[in-house]
Amino acid sequence: MTFAEQFPIVIQALNTGFLQTLKLFFVTLLGAIPLGLIISFGSMSRFKPLSYFTKIIVWIIRGTPLMIQLLIIYFMPGLMGNNIWGGGESGRFLAASIAFIFNYACYFSEIYRGGIQGVPKGQEEAGLVLGMTKSQIFFKIKLLQMVKRIVPPMSNEIITLVKDTSLSRIISLQEVIFAGQSFMKGNMGIAGVIWPLFFTAVYYLIFNGILTVLLGRLEKKLEYFR
Repeated sequence: MTFAEQFPIVIQALNTGFLQTLKLFFVTLLGAIPLGLIISFGSMSRFKPLSYFTKIIVWIIRGTPLMIQLLIIYFMPGLMGNNIWGGGESGRFLAASIAFIFNYACYFSEIYRGGIQGVPKGQEEAGLVLGMTKSQIFFKIKLLQMVKRIVPPMSNEIITLVKDTSLSRIISLQEVIFAGQSFMKGNMGIAGVIWPLFFTAVYYLIFNGILTVLLGRLEKKLEYFR
């Protein structure tokens, strides 16, 4: 089979795999962004048992490879005699989503914590003097300033997430790199070719380029906080 014959077959497979990559990316963001804020509140809690417990969980998640977490979340229930994921693609996607959401929520929580604690204490005291409640101080004073502070590190984590989605192939989730690699082993009548695997880099470069532009515009819109 010539390259011209291979190309449309490969592109169709890579497009299908990249859609799975995009799904995992957006599901992770939708889950990890709010969960990370909740975890940050737990780590900053004045109730010490909750604070210590949250910090230990964050330390474990940030200190171990995401690949190992994927393997544990996907295979551990089956090893304990209760395979809750099943063997289909939907089960693998659900397991990968949970692993990614919890992992990135822990990273985001530290970014949130740094952003919240970076707001000068005097602004909270001024809000209390004006008769504002703590919730009003957070949402009307701290939140927008926190957003300005966390956008650069969050942008970096979001770009990293795009590339980290490739780790989900360890549990055979058919994302874009899994699709590209399949042509080395034999897929759709094509075997022993490596260029589809290399070509997956184009998908990451284009998507990361779009994200970089969008996140850069968001930073510029928040310039008024300087």
